[in-house]
Amino acid sequence: MSSAVQLIRSVDLAAAPYAHAATAPAGTRLVFLAGACPLEDDGTTTAPRDYAAQAARCVETLEIALRASGAALTDVISTRVLVASSSQADLVTAWDVVHAAFAGHDVPSTLMGVTVLGYDRQLVEIEAIAAIPEDAR
Repeated sequence: MSSAVQLIRSVDLAAAPYAHAATAPAGTRLVFLAGACPLEDDGTTTAPRDYAAQAARCVETLEIALRASGAALTDVISTRVLVASSSQADLVTAWDVVHAAFAGHDVPSTLMGVTVLGYDRQLVEIEAIAAIPEDAR
């Protein structure tokens, strides 16, 4: 099944490793996902000091929530990647993992450094919105 999401890039804006906007046609349903956190099945935080490992676990968690909603990464229309750090290098480390997971489906995204996240030793969280056909799921 192909995605309902249409990614939009503007030649009037600086080149970026993500689309500048995205749309979904009439007849689609939006799926709002809770922030995907780097938690193991037992509730502990994945790799407490490792931005890349936590970002990878967040992507896995996001994919599980998407599947439960009848969606996949290619149905995501927007993301927000939160990184508990004031270091741009830490933000880029997390972003590189997320960007690679989405491959060519480079949705509009916001990358933010924040002071703290909700779980002990949590460094990364990914929020997402997906769009799927009304008859999906």
